[in-house]
Amino acid sequence: MSQTVVTTRTTTTTTTSSSGGSFLNTGYVRTYSGLLKVAQVIALLIAFLCVRCSQVWTDFSAFRYFEVVTLWFFCALLIFLIMYILRLQTKMPCINWTLTEFLHYAVGTILVFIASIVAAVKSSGISALVAGSVFGFIATFLMALSLWTSYKVTCGSQPTSAAV
Repeated sequence: MSQTVVTTRTTTTTTTSSSGGSFLNTGYVRTYSGLLKVAQVIALLIAFLCVRCSQVWTDFSAFRYFEVVTLWFFCALLIFLIMYILRLQTKMPCINWTLTEFLHYAVGTILVFIASIVAAVKSSGISALVAGSVFGFIATFLMALSLWTSYKVTCGSQPTSAAV
C-alpha cells in the first residue's frame, strides 16, 4: 500500500491605497474623489456660515431653506468622507455604496442649486448673503463634478465580452 500526500500552497496578495496597515485609509483624501468631497464639505460649511452669521435676512423662509439644505448635505458628505476614511463601506457590503452616493449627489446637486438661486435672488446686495449664495454655487459645481464621476462608475459602459 502506498500513500500519496498532496500539498497545496496558496498565496494571496492584496494592494491597498492606504499608508501602512492601519484601519484608516488616509490615502483616500489624496484621491480625486476624496479631494472633491473635502472641497464640497468646505464650500458647504462656508456657505452655511455666511448666511447664518449674517446680521440681516431679507427673506426668512428663503434663507432658512438655504441653511437647512446646506447643513443637511454638509453632514451627509462628512459622513461619506468619514465612512471612506475608516473603510466602513467594506464592512457593510449589503449596501451598494456607489449607487447610494450617485443618488445623494443627484438630489444634492439639484437642491443646493435651487437654494443658491433663491439665496442669490433674495440677497438684496447684502454681502454676507451674496457670499453664501456664491459658495452655494461653488458647492453645486463640485457636487455636479462628483455626480458625473459617480455616474461614470455606476452607469458607465460595461464590457460585453471577455477578451481571451
